[in-house]
Amino acid sequence: MKCAGCVRAVEKQLTQFPGVNNASVNLATGVAVVDSKELTIDADALASELTAAGFPSQPRKSPTQTNSAQALKQAEEKKRQEMRSARKQLIISVLLLVLSGIGHLSNLGGLKIPALHNIWLHFGLATVAIFIPGRAILVDGWLGLRRNAPNMNTLVALGTLSAYIASVVALLFPQLGWECFFDEPVMILGFILLGRTLEKQARNRASAAFQQLLSLKPSIARLIAKDNQTREIIEIPAEQVRIGEWLQVLPGDKVPVDGEIVEGKTAIDQSMLTGESAPIPKQVGDKVSAGTINQSGTIIVQTTRTGDDTTIAQIVTLVETAQMRKAPVQRLADTVAGYFTYGVLSTALLTFLFWYFIGTHIWHDIAASVLTPSYSIHSYIHSSTPIHYSPILISLKLAIAVMVVACPCALGLATPTAILVGTGIGAERGLLIKGGDVLEKVHQLNTIVFDKTGTLTTGNPTVTDCIPIDEQSTADSLIKLASAVESGSQHPLAKAILDKAKKQELSIPPATDFHTEPGFGVSAVVEGSTVLLGSWEWLNLNGIEINQTIQKQIQTLAKTGKTVIGVATGGEIAGLIAVQDTLRADAISTVEQLRSQGLRVILLSGDTQEAALATALALGLDADDTIAGIPPAKKQQSLNPCKILILNPLWQWLEMESTMHQLYQQLMSVFPYIPELISQWKLLKSC
Repeated sequence: MKCAGCVRAVEKQLTQFPGVNNASVNLATGVAVVDSKELTIDADALASELTAAGFPSQPRKSPTQTNSAQALKQAEEKKRQEMRSARKQLIISVLLLVLSGIGHLSNLGGLKIPALHNIWLHFGLATVAIFIPGRAILVDGWLGLRRNAPNMNTLVALGTLSAYIASVVALLFPQLGWECFFDEPVMILGFILLGRTLEKQARNRASAAFQQLLSLKPSIARLIAKDNQTREIIEIPAEQVRIGEWLQVLPGDKVPVDGEIVEGKTAIDQSMLTGESAPIPKQVGDKVSAGTINQSGTIIVQTTRTGDDTTIAQIVTLVETAQMRKAPVQRLADTVAGYFTYGVLSTALLTFLFWYFIGTHIWHDIAASVLTPSYSIHSYIHSSTPIHYSPILISLKLAIAVMVVACPCALGLATPTAILVGTGIGAERGLLIKGGDVLEKVHQLNTIVFDKTGTLTTGNPTVTDCIPIDEQSTADSLIKLASAVESGSQHPLAKAILDKAKKQELSIPPATDFHTEPGFGVSAVVEGSTVLLGSWEWLNLNGIEINQTIQKQIQTLAKTGKTVIGVATGGEIAGLIAVQDTLRADAISTVEQLRSQGLRVILLSGDTQEAALATALALGLDADDTIAGIPPAKKQQSLNPCKILILNPLWQWLEMESTMHQLYQQLMSVFPYIPELISQWKLLKSC
């Protein structure tokens, strides 16, 4: 498809197919979605119908039905080929445009280069421009006209060919007194190809975020033969896994499917789903999701959902669906553009007929203003033949001008491209917008809800406090002991401790006999002593006593939203290490700017109330604007049905709800007095 006129033609073709109820076509992504009342519909037949109509098509597989690594590789290769072809055509067009434009230098100061000022050279340049870089445009324009679906290429082809043919006639028959405008075809094609090259670059940038989302899906799974006593591991593509099969997931691997742990225990990094940086302890019976990362122990997972049913697949599908949602202004543009080409061709024909039969007979001096020759054949060939501008030339030039001015079709291209580029820039900055219709309503927002971890915070925990308890311990010695125990771990809290030791340039002593208890803590032998590191449950299980003074310190640190890690050696508590996810550098200024614009800012988190309140206070937010302890699946439901912008680190939806009637019924049950109802209704309308 080349323009919104093509969109209209494709939608019309699809809706004429038996059983098709509705069709939505996206020019920017090149995807058509068909709604049908039938239980099944022949996608191959639909694609064949479109191909026969001049729009080569094929049924599209769901991203979850293809190997993600292979799909990414093919997509990247296709992009490179398209960009190479577009750049090659653009270079040729720009070169021809420069050579053609140099001939005008004689009009700017009298500089004259005989070779570049020759009319035959410009004839050659126009011929090359039309039949090399412009050939595809001419062919597509002709095919569109032949199948009764003229598009933007039809206008470009008619405009360039009309100007070219009229100039050739003027060149071969100078006695007609016509002017040559060989530059016009070159300029039209040059600028059209420039615009389409930039458009392809914008599309590629916008689709990059979607391709990165596809990369979250694992491509390989380790299948276990349950009946085999040796449990031979076979690596197979993740899309071939079936429900009920057992898979082995090693530390550091992505979970290939949604499933349930049947053996082992570990800690799972679910930040790609929830944004929470701290891994979640998992044991037998717990659920795991595809795309999450196994942090510590080896686990055996029984498959419960595969393919399109997995959580990550549903996210991918939701994002892809969002790309198909059109803004109201885009629907209007597509509707108008469907008739735009016919309108332009009709206007050009009426322009020709008016000036040929009426205009040139009423305004006799029109030739002096309309046909001021820039490349008149008489500028190159001296002849005694008097110059006479015929009505047909005047009418033809004005009709060509109508088609040339209309051919870029900002109406059809600008709307979908602007939406695609806008959503693409948002995706590059971590903001996935639910659809063009949502983007159009952003100016109506009055409340913005931020998810905490990974959005307002960095998502990377850092050591904030190091408190020695016994007299022999120091802050540095605690960090050294903890770093030695955590030296072989990939846990985010371990990374925070190791980063602290590296920043202070501390020498980490060697450690042996590592042991990890997922979700509780770790232990190792450092310099002949057993060192324990982890939660208080872990220390208590190993016989470490914690007095009331230490418990108060723990509670004080916990109230500020910090994760407290105990360090014990020689059977006694040695100190405390507090770790916290810090605010992003621009978080405070962002919240202040939004509030200064009259927007209400709310903090939403699945973390504890203490951690959420500590972050809210650092941002200058009140407790009333803080919602904590909400799991990811219930975050949207926890908010009132107003126009609210919800920001969270993976898929940051713009949620627009318009359930005014439901909210009005709720208000009726809460507020018994009429004046209060009126005030709430006014608030609702503004919301």
